[in-house]
Amino acid sequence: MVKENETANPNANTGEGAEGPSKKAAKKQAKEALKAAKKAEHKAAAGKGENGDNAGDSTEDCSAGHYGMCGIINSKEKHDERKFVAVTELSSHMGKGPVWVRGRVHTCRAKGKQCFLVLRQQSSTVQCILAVGDNVSKQMVKFAGNLNKESIIDIEAEAVSVPSKIESCTEQNLELSIKQLFVVSQAKAQLPLQIEDASRPDNPDDTEGLNIRVNQDTRLDNRVLDLRTPANQAIFRLEAGVCRLFRDILTDKGFTEIHTPKIISAASEGGANVFTVSYFKDSAYLAQSPQLYKQMAIAADFDKVFTVGAVFRAEDSNTHRHLTEFVGLDLEMSFKYHYHEVLHTIGNTFTDIFKGLRDRYSREIEAVGQQYKVEPFKFLEPPLILQFSEGVAMLREAGVETGDEEDLSTPNEKLLGRLVKAKYDTDFYILDKFPLAIRPFYTMPDPNNPIYSNSYDMFMRGEEILSGAQRIHDPEFLTERAKHHGIDITKIAAYIESFRFGCPPHAGGGIGMERVVMLYLGLDNIRKTSMFPRDPKRLTP
Repeated sequence: MVKENETANPNANTGEGAEGPSKKAAKKQAKEALKAAKKAEHKAAAGKGENGDNAGDSTEDCSAGHYGMCGIINSKEKHDERKFVAVTELSSHMGKGPVWVRGRVHTCRAKGKQCFLVLRQQSSTVQCILAVGDNVSKQMVKFAGNLNKESIIDIEAEAVSVPSKIESCTEQNLELSIKQLFVVSQAKAQLPLQIEDASRPDNPDDTEGLNIRVNQDTRLDNRVLDLRTPANQAIFRLEAGVCRLFRDILTDKGFTEIHTPKIISAASEGGANVFTVSYFKDSAYLAQSPQLYKQMAIAADFDKVFTVGAVFRAEDSNTHRHLTEFVGLDLEMSFKYHYHEVLHTIGNTFTDIFKGLRDRYSREIEAVGQQYKVEPFKFLEPPLILQFSEGVAMLREAGVETGDEEDLSTPNEKLLGRLVKAKYDTDFYILDKFPLAIRPFYTMPDPNNPIYSNSYDMFMRGEEILSGAQRIHDPEFLTERAKHHGIDITKIAAYIESFRFGCPPHAGGGIGMERVVMLYLGLDNIRKTSMFPRDPKRLTP
């Protein structure tokens, strides 16, 4: 029956009736005819290529084996014959034959029979060119033109000079002529943020420029991408410089680096802002400070010590300068008769760090300045030291009402910083003799005025970056002060006991590394100087 119906109505499946093809069928036929014409055209073009009339556009791939995906590198091969060169060293290899370079595809643009790549290696960039020719096939150029941004590639290329500077790259006087290209690690085609957008100058006053901004949460959610920007590369290299200078300067001064526990039995600052963790059948705390252990090291005759490590603060502060975990640069040292011996040592350490950053990290400072407005950091040598009471007097002269024993609020700190800058032309200063009531239990009171204490803070651009003091080294007096602050003596028994075997007078301080970098560079948020920041609302990545 089916066969009979097909015979009776041969046009049933084509949509043709008595009056010829339907519109749908006619459209389909036209499409097929166009496709066949294009196929014939391509075949003819290929025939020309075989006859030598269109070299480089042949269906035969003359670059086969010189480009492509190299697969997962699992240490199967060594390729010792490939001598890799850093982008910053390419100028010394011009005219000396091919070199190998590994980097990321920063931008990629195909144009006719050419492809232009910008290869990025950390903060350094170089233009690369690939053109169809005797040794470069059209397929290879097409492959290069389809590379995903941020993919990691290995290229063999010759460094050649260019007639005019390439302003968009850090290597402006040369480009790389690519011979071979292999993809080492392919990035996703769709990125959650573009490096070019994340690198744009932060200038909200510029109404005529491209109004493209990557917000902070997007940056932090995709931190691995965000950290690739030139400014971020520079920030964290400078941050490493702060740690290196801190270590080197103190080591030269006779300090010993120590490492202290981060799991402790009692709150080290005597406050409630601690993270509690389960410790087998008991509870423990994450250290708010290495304070107690630095002091115990002094009691153990280490004389001068410093430590670099994580510090935890369970403070629900969602401000521009607070983190729940940060890197502490802490130091402690014994002195002969007056804690100012220590205060001056710390102050001079800061000025040495500032000079080291200025002299050795100018390139990084300049790179940060390309994206963020960076005012040069000013400091005096020796550093300015003011009494707490002097600072209060300056604030009162400016119309601020504040008590003699009242701690400085953040707005008052910033105002005092501006007043000090206007009067003394310095972004760094020391405030000495803080009220005893606002300092931790182990702080030594001022022998001349019981309202005050032998304690000090240090400030950069009007924000506190170090808090320190002379510590109480007498066990009975220390016990008395701990009880006054409501601290369970049984939980700090080992700490107090360490002073019963004789302990020299000593003082020290704790520095927030991320805050120092933020303020030195004049940045507006501490999350910019924390590689993977932790705050009350962020626990990942």
